[in-house]
Amino acid sequence: MPTRKLTVRLPEEDIEFAKKYASDHGLTLTQLLDRYLKKLRQAPQGDIHPDILRFSGIIPGDRDMRDEYRDAMEEKHR
Repeated sequence: MPTRKLTVRLPEEDIEFAKKYASDHGLTLTQLLDRYLKKLRQAPQGDIHPDILRFSGIIPGDRDMRDEYRDAMEEKHR
């Protein structure tokens, strides 16, 4: 597959983190990004991230959270 060079501007701390993460896992930064992008392409659009799915079901479906939020804000700002 043909490749092209790409320049990406990110905060320095993000770049350092990505370099260290790749190195710790025996990858180059290019390999890390390539794997991540391939994984994104494979996921069907609209999928919910696994971290978000962990929280689903915590709040019972029969509770009206808008009312609870409003009540909490009223209590907070009394």
